[in-house]
Amino acid sequence: MENPLLLFPQLNISASKDKSYYKVVKPAIKEEPHKASKPGAKQKRNRLSLLLQKSEFHEGDHLGKPGNLTKAASVSPEEAVKWGESFDKLLSEKAGLDAFTKFLKTEFSEENIEFWIACEDYKKSKTAHELLPKAKTIYETFIRKDAPKEVNLDFQTKEVTSQSIEQPIITTFDAAQNTVYRLMEQDSYPRFLRSDPYLNLVKGRNPSRPALRRRSRSFTVNDFQGVRPDFTVW
Repeated sequence: MENPLLLFPQLNISASKDKSYYKVVKPAIKEEPHKASKPGAKQKRNRLSLLLQKSEFHEGDHLGKPGNLTKAASVSPEEAVKWGESFDKLLSEKAGLDAFTKFLKTEFSEENIEFWIACEDYKKSKTAHELLPKAKTIYETFIRKDAPKEVNLDFQTKEVTSQSIEQPIITTFDAAQNTVYRLMEQDSYPRFLRSDPYLNLVKGRNPSRPALRRRSRSFTVNDFQGVRPDFTVW
């Protein structure tokens, strides 16, 4: 029997072509998964970048918390000490007013200082025409029952204030403002002077940084009270 390849030589050519075609196509098939994997790797890198950005954001986020009061760089210990002389002294200085406002936010009673500030602004009105809209805004915000920032006033003071809202005068809120002022002076102000953020300012420490620092200063006995130092970090 004759060799089939001799009778049909085209079979050998066809096989050769098929083999060549297979060689050309085969690498292309292998490359497809590799190409498809690139977008996945890129997406992973993007997700990693976003996670790092979020981490950096949250690490610095604590610097803006109310408990930090104010930066030590902008308030000297001497200035902070003066805030302890009297409540009037504290409120008369912008930095002191800001620090006390932030402190009240930590106690969820910032409506008191906001009402006091609104009353101070009200008394600066130069014309009677300015009094009515300001008076109504203050009343609706701080005094009426179930106001969004209702302050704690006794019944008589609230009644007297409410009756003069339609025809307000420059002294309309004096009684209410004095009541809230005394409340802050006798209650919130002493706690402010005992708070750690204020004491840190008096001592010249930056409230946004930890009290303990490595290799930045000498440690004292008080620094180690209740703390077991980890010497491995050195």
